[in-house]
Amino acid sequence: MSEACSAANIVQLEVFPSRLLKPETAQSLLNAIADVDGIIRLFVHGPRLPQTVPYGPATGLPVQHSGNKVIEVAGQTIELSVYVGSIRIEVADVDVKEQVREVCETILTMPFEFRVGHFIPTRQTVTDYAKRGPGADPMMIGMTDPKGKLKDNPVCILKPDDIPNDME
Repeated sequence: MSEACSAANIVQLEVFPSRLLKPETAQSLLNAIADVDGIIRLFVHGPRLPQTVPYGPATGLPVQHSGNKVIEVAGQTIELSVYVGSIRIEVADVDVKEQVREVCETILTMPFEFRVGHFIPTRQTVTDYAKRGPGADPMMIGMTDPKGKLKDNPVCILKPDDIPNDME
């Protein structure tokens, strides 16, 4: 977070579509949201996609699933490891919130809930401490998948130029 956006102005949002998003829809929505100025951080949330067959005669073989796709968001390629069920966003102020709502209304053809609340932890959790240690980057707090391995599911920084020097 930059000094320009104090913790008092930060608003957390959740876009919760009435169904799981296809990778193509998720890509267009995430790109449109990433283009809005004032987005601090965002992440997708949803049920995990299996990478290998867990049991049966094909145990250990890779799963050929239509949701396992590589998408491009803000110029970076990201391999989806979850169905996109909701998108949680941290924005700089209320004006940005309305811009995000307009983007969602434009792109999503299905009904969706647009919630304002507290969805991303603001203080270091036990999982954050275990995965990143006591001196973790404040922008990474709450961005850890408790069941994931960091090397397998890295956090993608979409706009690295916007990060202040003291946050790198």
